[in-house]
Order: sequence, then C-alpha cells, then structure tokens
Amino acid sequence: MALAHVLGVPRIGPNRELKFAQESFWRGEIDEASLKAVASGIRQANWQRQHAAGLDFVTVGDFAFYDQMLNHIALLGCAPARFGFGDKISLSEYFQLARGNAACHAMEMTKWFDTNYHYLVPELKHDTQFSLSTEWLFEEVAEAQTAGFNAKPVLIGPLTFLYLAKEKIADFNRLDLLDRLLPVYGKILARLKAQGVEWVQIDEPILALDLSADWRTAFERAYHQLNASGVKLMLASYFGPLRENLLVAMKLPVAGVHVDCVRGGDELAHVIDWLPITKVLSAGVINGRNIWKTDLAAVYERFEGLHQRLGDRLWLAPSCSLLHVPVGLVGETRIDPELKNWLAFADEKIVALAILKTAFNVGRQVVAAELADYERALAARRASRRVHDAAVGERLAALTATHDTRNQPFTVRQAAQRGRFRLPPFPTTTIGSFPQTTEIRSARARFKKGEISEAEYTVAMQREIQYAVEKQETLGLDVLVHGEAERNDMVEYFGEQLQGYAFSQNGWVQSYGSRCVKPPIIYGDVSRPQPMTVGWTRYAQSLTGKPMKGMLTGPVTMLQWSFVRDDQSRATTALQIALAIRDEVVDLEAAGIGIIQIDEPAYREGLPLRKTDWPAYLDWASRAFRISASGVADTTQIHTHMCYSEFNDILPAIAAMDADVITIETSRSDMELLHGFGEFNYPNEIGPGVYDIHSPRVPSEPEMTRLLEKATQVIAPENLWVNPDCGLKTRGWSETEAALSNMVAAAQALRQKHEFTA
Repeated sequence: MALAHVLGVPRIGPNRELKFAQESFWRGEIDEASLKAVASGIRQANWQRQHAAGLDFVTVGDFAFYDQMLNHIALLGCAPARFGFGDKISLSEYFQLARGNAACHAMEMTKWFDTNYHYLVPELKHDTQFSLSTEWLFEEVAEAQTAGFNAKPVLIGPLTFLYLAKEKIADFNRLDLLDRLLPVYGKILARLKAQGVEWVQIDEPILALDLSADWRTAFERAYHQLNASGVKLMLASYFGPLRENLLVAMKLPVAGVHVDCVRGGDELAHVIDWLPITKVLSAGVINGRNIWKTDLAAVYERFEGLHQRLGDRLWLAPSCSLLHVPVGLVGETRIDPELKNWLAFADEKIVALAILKTAFNVGRQVVAAELADYERALAARRASRRVHDAAVGERLAALTATHDTRNQPFTVRQAAQRGRFRLPPFPTTTIGSFPQTTEIRSARARFKKGEISEAEYTVAMQREIQYAVEKQETLGLDVLVHGEAERNDMVEYFGEQLQGYAFSQNGWVQSYGSRCVKPPIIYGDVSRPQPMTVGWTRYAQSLTGKPMKGMLTGPVTMLQWSFVRDDQSRATTALQIALAIRDEVVDLEAAGIGIIQIDEPAYREGLPLRKTDWPAYLDWASRAFRISASGVADTTQIHTHMCYSEFNDILPAIAAMDADVITIETSRSDMELLHGFGEFNYPNEIGPGVYDIHSPRVPSEPEMTRLLEKATQVIAPENLWVNPDCGLKTRGWSETEAALSNMVAAAQALRQKHEFTA
C-alpha cells in the first residue's frame, strides 16, 4: 500500500490571516496570545485538510511566524550575540531578529535556493554555542496529536542549516561547528520520540547543490549519530537532482529518502538501483513549485511497476514543500473557467495526491472519472488557441545580433550621460516605490470595485505622485521617481497589461515574514498591447526640473516571479517578455524620460543550482535584459536593481548586462556584498544600498556615511551612487523622510570629504 504525505504547506492562511495578525501584533493592536491563537487556527486547518484528503501523516513544524530558518535559530539557541538575548528568546525577540531594533540591525536575509522565498541567515562564529532553547516545535506536535492527527515533524537538517549560514569572522569554517550542533539535534529527536513520533522528516536540500568533499563526508558522520535517536528519519532533498550526491544520500543510515521526481526525474532509475531494500522511497511526483495540473495518468503509468515492487515502501508526495504555491482555488472567481480548469494550488495538489494513492492502492478504475477529468483539462490546454500568438513567434524569429547591443560602449555612454544630466558626485536616488498609504490602497480598491471612475482614480494617483515628487524635492534628492502609487506589485502591475498573463483573486504566496506576493500566471505568448507606464511617468516629469526615472520590471524578474507556462522553454518566454519591455523603454525615451530603471532583483535567484547549468541560463538571461534595454540612445541612462542575493560568482554575467548603473542591497551585510564588485573591477556605475528598508529602524547619518566610506575603498568614488537597499513601499512616510534625510546628508558629507562640490 502506497502512502502519501506532503513536505509542507502554505502557512499564511487562505485569506492571509497570519499576515494581518502579525502586523497587528507589531503595531501593538493585539497581544501575543491573540497572535498565537490565529497561528493555531491556521495549523489546525492545514492538518485537517491533509487528514481529510486521506494523507497518512500531517506535517508539523512547517509553520513559522516569520521564517523556518529563523525558527531553527531560535530552536537551536544560536541567536546572534549582538542582540544580547541569551539562549532562550521570546516571540517578541524572535521578531526583532528579523526586523531589527533600536540597537541592532536585522539579520541578513537572502533567497531560499532558487525560489522567491527569503530566509534569515544564521550568523556563526568559532565560539557559537547551541542548545535546545524553545518548546515551539514540541508544543505543535502535542497540538496535532491532541487533535487526533498522526504527526510527522519536519526539521531543517544540520548540514543544510550550517551550509546556509555565514561565518562572521575570518579564518573559520562553519562546518567545524557540526560536532557541537549534532548533540542538540539528537536531543530534539529524542524529545520527539518520547512524544510518540514515529517519523521525522529532515530536510537536506543542499544535496541538490555542488558540494565539496568535506561536506559530502560530513553527511555520513552526522547521520550515523542522528540515527541513534531511534526515531525513523525521512531524509528529504528537493529543487533538483542529486547527481554526484546520490550515493551519499542512498547510503545514509536513514529509514527513507525523498527525491524530487519533477526536477530530478531523469535520475529516478539510478535512485531505484541504489535504494536499499529496507528504505522507503518518497517520490516527489507533483510539482510543488508551479500551479499547473499534473498528468496523473502519466504519473500512474510511470510508477505503477515501482509500486508493485516497493508496496508500502513507496510514498507519494509533491516535489517540495507547497509553501511556494497559493493555498487553494476555492473562491477564485477572477480566473476564467477555461484557465482555472488547468490549475492546481496547494489544496488541489493534496487532492491529486489522494487520487494517485487510491489509484495505486485500490485500483485505477476506482478513480477513473477523476483521471479522465484531469486528462480533459490537459488536452484542452494543449489545444487552446489563446496560448499561441503567431505574431510573437515571428518577432522572436526576426531578432538579430544588434537587438541586444547598445550603440556605444559604456565609457562613451557615460560621458554623454554626464554631459546631459550634470549630476553631483555621489548622486542620490531611491529604488522606485514610496509608501503605499491607506489612502492609496483605498483608492485602488474602490477603483477595482467600480466605486470611482477611471478619471477620479487618475486624479487620486496624480495627487499622490505630486506629493512624492514634492517630498523628494524638499529632501534634496538628485534623481527622482514618481513613487509607483498606482502599482499594486512590481510584477503584477505589468502582467495585468500584457497579453499572455492571467491573475488570481487570492493566489497569495509568502515571500518573507508578513510580505506576500500574488504571482501572475503566464499561460500564453507574451506581448504588450499598449504603453504601461508612460502617462504616469510623463506626468511626474512635468512636476520637476530634475531627472525623473522611468520604473520598469525586467524580463527575468517578470519570469521568475510568475508561475510560468511549462509547455515551452523559460528562455523563450523570457525573450517574449524582453521584447514587450523593450517597447516600453523606447516609448519612455520618446516621452522625454532620460533615465530608465529596469529592475532585475530575481536575476541571481533564477540561476540553476548546479554550476554546470549556469552558462546556458546566464546567456539567455543577460541577453533578455540587453534586448529590453538596447533600443535607446547613448544619452539615455539605463539602471537596474538587484537585491538579497550573492553576486560574486556571477559578476561577469552581471557586467554583461551592460546597465549604466546597478543598485544593490548591501546594508545588512555591512557592505560585504560590494567587495566582489571591487575585486572584479566592475566597469559601470554602482549604487550600494546604505540602509535596510525592510526594518522600521531609521539609521543615522553617521551610520550611512560609514557604509559609504567602506564603499569608496572598493569602488571609485566617481562611480558611486547613494540609495536605499530597495523600494520604500512597505514603510511609512515619517520613517522614510527621516531615513532619506540622513541619506542625503551622508552623500553631502562624502562630497565634502572627497572635495567634491554639488
């Protein structure tokens, strides 16, 4: 009998209940007990859905108030000493680690592998100690058991925890801490066994990465020790094939192994060959990262023989946690019925698992009607005329080598742009968005509901744009933005105006903390019917004599932060988007906008996990950006923005994008991320972020001046810009004004020190 389980589920609640409770707690509107009550309700509902569908376990420990890595920092008692919290932290202190406080900046945040989910990066030193420090996991297990569920706790494995951490001092290898960490994991497993837990899922997704010999060797040592706990361990790897790590995983003393059969399906035969006769195989047969229905009949045919061979040693699962897809399609009235029938969110994927389990265990004929429904939906999608646009294909076929090349090299363009704009040294700007106030959100909601006319909405947004421009003028910023009041999201806003995109009503996915995004759905060929931003940007430019940046989202980010069609290559879809963005760039230039920012925060995120796969991706990704940016004159300055990623290993590809100015997030790393640009001798201009916009904390002018001084040690001062880490959409106006005022003062201090004058 095949079993079924999930590696994790969305934790935000079907209507983002966790987000709203978190933010109310942070504002002091509800107490901790109320926040925990909301969290408990979400967990109970998640477990009930898994149980009702017929899954054999409910997954416990996949819930987090902010982030699962932060949960483990709290669980393992290794909060950074700079916060002064001690071994055991409260929920309030937990949030301070993520958001900062008056005395300490927040912990660094970066992307979880190649997803758009962010995690808090553990800070490790040679003297870091670990201890079992919170009861949250054990309380949740007891909560599930009391409700009558068969609990399968999930932990991030010790090797993955260390690998994703950062050493905060030189001449220290964080792997040296493994022997100090393993006893704490042993205590956790012993506690879970004492609670009556049979299986523990232990996630080691770094097995999908290129690992050095010392890390591979450490797995055997670690799991021989963890196996002594007596609880059954399900080692889970996902996001890609195991490749050279396959034998490492198969030989470990664990009771079961989970493999990603979506991204790593080509090596399934090798997995089966090396699977010991005593081990369970959890097969990730349903895509946990996209929203298209699975071909259940094909999965059944592929695994029928394996089920006959393994019996109850075969577990069925999604490829990874369902954290990366929306909760469910129930209540989705915005998606038209034809497209909706092609989709499956988390709840629907759980139902699909149950159908497969029944097919294997009871017989395919028992679920013949369900399988037929899936096949009809898949056939309808393949045959739909709305998916393909001949004109888009013809335009792609007509691309030449000159479409991704600027007229002149950067040095020539730089001189032309400096002559045109005459900006002071250390020019100041922001990344694009300004606070999305209650008034802005209310006006947008009323417009969408038809309560106000388009003309009334336009007047309301123009009023907000004027306010943002006036504030920037008063603050003394050099290059202004219109503030993006009219935009709901940096991807959704553009997708709503492009052919080939569709949108859900409530398809929210957690990005970090209380930040949720609603990824668009790319179902067909992409094109731009008409200008998307020109009117708003032209209006903003009419309000000031200073340069106004046009603000666009780049093709790779539009791709990466969407649910992408799986019936053609991602490279082809990216080029389609690039041509649509190129049309907008050309129209902005024609409207008199001389500085245009094409944001690519997801550029590094899209990088394949294995280095052997990098060249192909970087080739089409950088080409897509250049195609979007290369239709303008030398005097038009192209900016791009990237954030929350490690860039050092792809700097040649970033340089190949040939943006005139790049702005990056660097404040949380204390300018550490900038060093790679200096060592690489990055040829173009760069704006390292001087303050963290994800924290309500307002940094002082001396703090920002210090960061800028560090930047001048690795980047030529004449090539430096001054800006925040990211957009200011989530901040309030009072803190925004205070922080930007200090930022402008820091730039002025640098001009004086370096004997520059405005």
